[in-house]
Amino acid sequence: MSSSNIPWQQLRTSALHATTLSYAPYSHVTVGAAAITESGAIVTGSNIENASYGLTLCAECSLVSDLARQGGGRLLAISVVAGDGLPLAPCGRCRQVLFEHGGKSLIVDDGSDHPVRTIGDLLPDAFGPADLDTRSNS
Repeated sequence: MSSSNIPWQQLRTSALHATTLSYAPYSHVTVGAAAITESGAIVTGSNIENASYGLTLCAECSLVSDLARQGGGRLLAISVVAGDGLPLAPCGRCRQVLFEHGGKSLIVDDGSDHPVRTIGDLLPDAFGPADLDTRSNS
C-alpha cells in the first residue's frame, strides 16, 4: 500500500476518538493513535497516565497492545493526535516500539499539510530484531 492509498482521514478520526478514551488526570493531555496493518486492520490506542509518571503508557504503546490483541501483523501507517486533533510525533520510546512492529518503512502522519515521514526518518540507525543475531556474544 502506497502512502497515497492510506486512509489518512479514517486514521485521524480514529485517533481523535481514541483521545476520548485516554486516562490523563495529571497532564490533561489526551493522546490517541490509530494505525493500519498490512491486512487492512485498524488498531488504536490511548495514553494511560500514572501518578508515578515513569509508568505512564503512551498511546502508541497502547496501540501495539491492541495490535497483539487482534492477532499481530505489521503496521503500515500511523496517525497520532492530541485531544485538539493536531498531530503529535511519537516520543523516543514509542519510536522504538513502533520500529519493532512496523520496521523503518512505517509511515508516520505529520498532518494533512505536511509530507509523510517514516519511522526510519524519525529513528535513524534503529536497533531492531535483525541486530540481535549479529550483535550477540554467542
